[in-house]
Amino acid sequence: MLLLVISLVTVVGLAKVESYSIEDAVNWFGFPHAVVGVVIALLVLLPETIAAVRAAARERVQISLNLAYGSAMASIGLTIPAIAVASIWLDGELALGLEPLQLVLLAMSSVVGILTVVPGRAKPLNGIVHLVLLAAFLLLTVAP
Repeated sequence: MLLLVISLVTVVGLAKVESYSIEDAVNWFGFPHAVVGVVIALLVLLPETIAAVRAAARERVQISLNLAYGSAMASIGLTIPAIAVASIWLDGELALGLEPLQLVLLAMSSVVGILTVVPGRAKPLNGIVHLVLLAAFLLLTVAP
C-alpha cells in the first residue's frame, strides 16, 4: 500500500512539473486549455495503452478492452482522490468539471463500454466504435 501511495504521489508530482511545458506547447499551438489535461492523461495511461494496442494487434480484442478499461478506471479511481487530497497543499483551485459535450461523450462511452465488456466477447467492430468515440472526444477537445 505504501509503495502504491509513493508511486501515485510521484506520478502526480511529475504531472505537476511537466504541466508547465505542456501548457506552453498548448498555448503555442493555440489549443484550448482543456487539452493540457488530455495530454497529461494520455501520458499517464501510455504504458497500458501500448499493452492494449499490442493485444488488439494480436486480435485479442477482449483482452485489449479489459486492459484499457481497467487502467482507465484504476487511474481515475486513484488519481482523482489523490489530487483532491494533494490540492489541500497545492496552490490553485481544484476543477474536475466537465462541459456538457464531454458529459454526453462520457455517457455514450459508458453505455458502449457496458455493452462491449459485459457480454465477454468483444469483436473488432466494438473496438472501432470505441476508437471513434475517442477520436470524437479528442477532436471536440481540440476544436470545440
